[in-house]
Amino acid sequence: MAVSPIDIQVYNKILSSIAEEMGLILARSAFSSNIKERRDFSCAIFDKDARLLAQAAHIPVHLGAMPDTVRVVRDEFNLSEGDVIITNDPFKGGTHLPDITLVSGVFHPKTEELTFYLAVRAHHADVGANNPGSMALTTSIDEEGVLIPPSYFSVDGEIIEDYLGELITQMRNPRERAGDLRAQVASLLRGEKRLHSLMAGMPKERLFELTENLLQYGNRFMSATISEIPNGTYEFLDYLDDDGIGKESLPIKCRVTIKDNRAEIDFTGTSRQVKSCLNATLSVTRSAVYYCFFCLVGEGYPVNAGSLEPIRVKAPKGTLLNPHPPAPVAAGNVETSQRIVDCVFGALSRAIPQRIPAASCGSMNNVAMGGEDLLGKEFTYYETIGGGMGARPGKDGLSGVQVHMTNTLNTPIEALEQTYPMLIERYAIRDGSGGDGKYRGGDGLIRRYRFLLPARVSLLTERRKFQPYGLLGGSPGKPGENRLYKRGKDGYEPLPGKCVIDVFQGDSIEIRTPGGGGYGKKG
Repeated sequence: MAVSPIDIQVYNKILSSIAEEMGLILARSAFSSNIKERRDFSCAIFDKDARLLAQAAHIPVHLGAMPDTVRVVRDEFNLSEGDVIITNDPFKGGTHLPDITLVSGVFHPKTEELTFYLAVRAHHADVGANNPGSMALTTSIDEEGVLIPPSYFSVDGEIIEDYLGELITQMRNPRERAGDLRAQVASLLRGEKRLHSLMAGMPKERLFELTENLLQYGNRFMSATISEIPNGTYEFLDYLDDDGIGKESLPIKCRVTIKDNRAEIDFTGTSRQVKSCLNATLSVTRSAVYYCFFCLVGEGYPVNAGSLEPIRVKAPKGTLLNPHPPAPVAAGNVETSQRIVDCVFGALSRAIPQRIPAASCGSMNNVAMGGEDLLGKEFTYYETIGGGMGARPGKDGLSGVQVHMTNTLNTPIEALEQTYPMLIERYAIRDGSGGDGKYRGGDGLIRRYRFLLPARVSLLTERRKFQPYGLLGGSPGKPGENRLYKRGKDGYEPLPGKCVIDVFQGDSIEIRTPGGGGYGKKG
């Protein structure tokens, strides 16, 4: 039977909606604020060959990474129905240790053949690192938490309770960790149920035919987008502020080569890998590059393995963007990925300036904290804070939003204060932090936490030294600031972009996030 464009689009939307529904189940079932409120997770569907078929519109940094994880599962395990594999290994398709992935196989109800894989990746508020929240400045991956090699989490539909118990006792707040992991299993089960319904109403041959046509459609879609960019080689250089332990100005060099309907992105010339956790795995590097090109495609694009094929990513081994294991990588996923986006867009602005925005805030502004509450129970909390979006051709940038590689939501003040021993003293737009220009960059945010009990706080932030760039004569956005207000003292102490500090009852920490760059000359 012939496959029409309508058939392909319907199939694409069905798979995408299943991935979205998996995310809804996870958010409603999760225990931690980071998952249920901020929606820091991604859900995706793969075919039997571990090729990405659909990913919900969740976290962009997971886009190019989860396929690597599923390929590892395909190659290392012979799954049966009801089996679930767990891993967070950054060098086997992971991103950083707090992102724990569960993978299951979905078997055809009639032939009992493995037909799909499902994957759910969620950021856990703690995975047993040296510091609460497992998102601190580190110099060894051993300091970042429990590294989980690909292992059986569930067999024949039953969670291995001894394994789960052993795993969560190595982490803070084990009850919350267990609740979030069980919510991920519930998400997989919902995806399996929906795919079984799909397969029951469709011959196996028709299913495979639709899959191949969907992947070809994705390839054509991305190829057509790349072909609109003039052939040539375009370069851009930007920097990370520092590695947090003494090394300044880490260069990321990007060379984008367009030839007809193919793109090669080469990061030769980028800094060597560093001793701290700013290293980004190759999976994260690919994710950031893919995201940039999907932005060019626009809304309604098919997110699948076919649409990734026209893009080739090169990052020399041993560099910041493809480190040798076991390099620490906690911040590579959240901060270095943002700078990769800035570099790729910067290079593309040389080719198609009328389609590329100025730099956005360039940092996820990570805040992790933990301590004991009034009942003596240990708590951990992690969040990212929005900033200014870069101005765009024809439009100002938005203010106070999550940009690029993060797509999480804001944690409501009420939810935070109800759950943790702290108050939010101030939460406001940082007026005037966006870059000037014909179109203004968006403003950053100001968020001040006052601690009701002693706690340990970790900050992983960027763009505190190098400003988000403007384009075509637009001014750069203002860099961010981190401040410590000591109880009973006037003024504040400036904090580094990356640090771990102990705060006491009545102390406050204020994060002032960067604004976006301006676009075009004013007047």
